[in-house]
Amino acid sequence: MTSGVNIHFGLKTIRYFFFFVLVCLFPSVSFATEAISVVHFDLKHQFVGYIAVAITVIAYIIAMTEDVHLMKKSKPMILGSALVWFAICIYYALHGQAKTASLAFESNLLAYVELFLFILVSMTYLNTLNERGVFDGLRILLLNKQYSYRQLFWITGALAFVLSTIINGLTVGLLIGSIVLAVGKDKPKFVAFACLNVVIGANAGGTMSPLGGISTLFVWQKNILHFTEFFSLTIPCIINFVVPACFMHFSVPKETPAISQQKIELKRGSKRIIFLFILTLAITVSSNVLLELPPAAGMITGLGLLQFFNFYLTYTETAGCEDSQKSFDIFKSIADVDWDTLLFFYGAMMIIGAVGFVGYLDAIALYLFGEINVTLANVMIGLSSAFIDNGTLMFAVLNMNPDIAKVEWLLLTLTLGVGGSLLAIGSAPAVGLLGLVREGYNFGFHLRWMPAILLGFFLSIGSLFLINPGSF
Repeated sequence: MTSGVNIHFGLKTIRYFFFFVLVCLFPSVSFATEAISVVHFDLKHQFVGYIAVAITVIAYIIAMTEDVHLMKKSKPMILGSALVWFAICIYYALHGQAKTASLAFESNLLAYVELFLFILVSMTYLNTLNERGVFDGLRILLLNKQYSYRQLFWITGALAFVLSTIINGLTVGLLIGSIVLAVGKDKPKFVAFACLNVVIGANAGGTMSPLGGISTLFVWQKNILHFTEFFSLTIPCIINFVVPACFMHFSVPKETPAISQQKIELKRGSKRIIFLFILTLAITVSSNVLLELPPAAGMITGLGLLQFFNFYLTYTETAGCEDSQKSFDIFKSIADVDWDTLLFFYGAMMIIGAVGFVGYLDAIALYLFGEINVTLANVMIGLSSAFIDNGTLMFAVLNMNPDIAKVEWLLLTLTLGVGGSLLAIGSAPAVGLLGLVREGYNFGFHLRWMPAILLGFFLSIGSLFLINPGSF
């Protein structure tokens, strides 16, 4: 048996060696790109262009109505993006320009891979912390403090706001939403208001940091705004969160939930994993600012640190260690990430990239940023994020490549980030909570409070104008 393993290992090593030699001797095989004459066709008024738009609209309608037909939102987006790109590539191949289309596809794929790795590592850390009992401990702590429902309403909303500055909004929404459900299991009215507050807080907090929001992450990755420039959105984002929360406060029940009978029991290594997560975020920011590396590079480094710590916990386990205290399975944490959302973003980014390659985004950009006022265009785009995911819209705008001032990029980042709070289908935290909560929070409840959220939306824009007088 041992000899068989050794033979297998030896053959595997030989294959890797010959592959390495091949790459070294013939780098053109793997890395060189032959010089080609690039011809870009305008397909806006061609059959392929019409097909691309039709498939995109159908895919988005199916994805947005997930709660009706119960089909995961990633499925129509993945299939739709594949069909659109195949149609484009076939057209280009028939005209002798297959390489042009394939290079465009690869460019969009690279943008997605950077986003994918960033979110994957973030979710893996959160799954690991959840498995180690960190978030259960937080829930028990809140119950034992004997806070009233109104106090819990503000605490959970503030937690969502703060955490979303370093963690993606969907993860924050699900985690804090789980805590809301646990502390308010007998009060669906409290659950409804608290969940809505969590959605608004997560979207607002994620807007003032490139680590928490998808749209802000895109802008950061493109080096349009530096890391510290996002902090100028702090006051507008706080206003956006506080204004609707103040209106909802008086409708939240006044009672106090029963104290928890459980004790906080953090599993082995939980505090060190929190430290590793903070270290990972520090590496990500510093490597981007100082070395101009993409954020994904720092996050992957953090995943490596977590894997080694997982090995250390496993290696140092004692025979008498209880099952609940034994080391976690890092690959289970990876497997448990929200793959539906990650694959949805793949489909969304690729299908928007395809529509942009066809030529429609250039036409839209010419109208929005050429025919009408840029500030008005940014506000309109932000309002549309109530229906379409803000990450998708920001990616579309980036593909338009408008020549606008940094202060306008700040406005666009703000409106896209907080505009998703207007409707329950406009942001990942709200969509996640719609699937998590069975009683209380729903699309209709969210819609009833849209006027208060809309007031916070425009007041946050107004505060940005006051902070930057004469810039708009």
